[in-house]
Amino acid sequence: MPLRPSRLRKACAATALLALLLTTLLPSAMSPLAGGSAGADTGAVPVLRVDGAIGPASADYLHKGLARAAAGAAPLLVIELDTPGGLDTSMRAIIRDILAAPLPVAVFVAPEGARAASAGTYLLYASHIAAMAPATNLGAATPVAIGIGGAQPGRTAPRQEADEATPEAAPGDAGAPEAPGDAGRAPTPPAPFPPASAPEPRPQAAPAGQEEAAGARARRPARDAAPAADAMSAKSVSDAAAYLRSLAQLRGRDVDFAERAVREAASLSAEEALARGVIDLIAVDVADLLQKLDGRTVSVLDGERTLATAGLAIERIDPDWRNRVLAVLANPQVALILMMIGIYGLFFEFTSPGFGVPGVAGAISLLIALYAFQLLPVNWAGVLLLAIGAALMLAEAFLPSFGVLGVGGIIAFVVGGLFLIDSEVPGFGIPPALVIGLALASAAILLAIGSLAARSFKRPVVSGREQMLGAPATVLGPADAGCWWVAVHGENWRARAAVALAAGDTVRVERIDGLVLEVSPAGASPAPASAPPPAPAPTPGPAPTSTPGSTP
Repeated sequence: MPLRPSRLRKACAATALLALLLTTLLPSAMSPLAGGSAGADTGAVPVLRVDGAIGPASADYLHKGLARAAAGAAPLLVIELDTPGGLDTSMRAIIRDILAAPLPVAVFVAPEGARAASAGTYLLYASHIAAMAPATNLGAATPVAIGIGGAQPGRTAPRQEADEATPEAAPGDAGAPEAPGDAGRAPTPPAPFPPASAPEPRPQAAPAGQEEAAGARARRPARDAAPAADAMSAKSVSDAAAYLRSLAQLRGRDVDFAERAVREAASLSAEEALARGVIDLIAVDVADLLQKLDGRTVSVLDGERTLATAGLAIERIDPDWRNRVLAVLANPQVALILMMIGIYGLFFEFTSPGFGVPGVAGAISLLIALYAFQLLPVNWAGVLLLAIGAALMLAEAFLPSFGVLGVGGIIAFVVGGLFLIDSEVPGFGIPPALVIGLALASAAILLAIGSLAARSFKRPVVSGREQMLGAPATVLGPADAGCWWVAVHGENWRARAAVALAAGDTVRVERIDGLVLEVSPAGASPAPASAPPPAPAPTPGPAPTSTPGSTP
């Protein structure tokens, strides 16, 4: 039995969704990370490579690599790092894995010219062994807060500025330390304001220290009136500074630079980092690193461990296919494009139902885009603006708004794309050119739909009794009560015929009897038109009489 179009669409949609489900939930037994254990029975040192922004894919890759190295009892795990930064959530997940690792983890900033900026600095501080290649750098760890603008590099937090601006509070000031002789003395009440008519006292010269304190107190109201964004920025900076300080204290590294890297976006070269005690050593490559680590004692969870890494083999572990797919999906640019494909695919499927390809592709694209947005620190107001903008642009093709809906949709789409994710997050920004390009593409689709709609208005009417008579039709199959199903003008009608018909025959519409057509084979001569009814016969009556002056 052949499948009807509706059943065929359902079968295709079910197959596509099943394939997507299997791709997402298929166990990673086929991946290199899941098969075997790194370093098992070989004594090799597994090496993971992180090149680019740190995100969900990087966290998943390092988590699996650490688990595999721990299961294989590897003597050491090396993470080659070259990153401009990344997401705070992914960075903290990686740090938790490093701190809980039962084996030493060495973060190696390599090759020459690489960097460990922003989130990479935190990973370097959290590692058991911090190493860098020549001509590399680290630092600039100021956090970028999503949605509130973040802290400005080189500018300290507002509270720190206030503390630095007030060197010492004068005696009697609020918050000033008490003098030794004032411990048991009652606090002095504040002096009342003088009446308006009282003469203004003559100013007296004050010592230099009191003038500076007075100037600081005069500047405090302006600082207290800072917007809430500055307060949120100060909180995020303070939290990040405390986090990096705790890692520095845990590993015995330079705490002062950790503070400056967060609050002032300070950076160091490899040689400067080694001199300040930020890193442990400088190596040219992984082989040189293993040679220099031989005999070094490292503190891990179960106590001290002496490394014996000289001459060990190196086993590089590449990301599996699932991790590569995750890396592509976690790109906000790809997520934005998938969202637009999903919106337009569902729109075209609902407005002009057909084979089902636009609907299936749109549903899958939209689900993948929403999954990607769930992984990224997106602003959901931006996502809503994108959806509203696309809906307004599509509504312009069907509602006579004289361009108001279309222009409003383009504006909402551009604003939503710019607000979707903070462009200052390294590696996760959406370039304005992409947003403008998608908006122009949506406008082009809008114009195409409008032109097609205008062209359809100019077509002749193909419905009505006059258009049906004499029109060709195709026999679909038998119906009940001696009738047949025929297709004419894209519609299915019940039809009667004086001769036997077969499916696939071409017939011609002769008459319309309510909702039933009377048809005849296309090769037959058309039925003669029915004769007009005869005129009524005259009734007998008296002969007409002539009148004078008339002609009989």
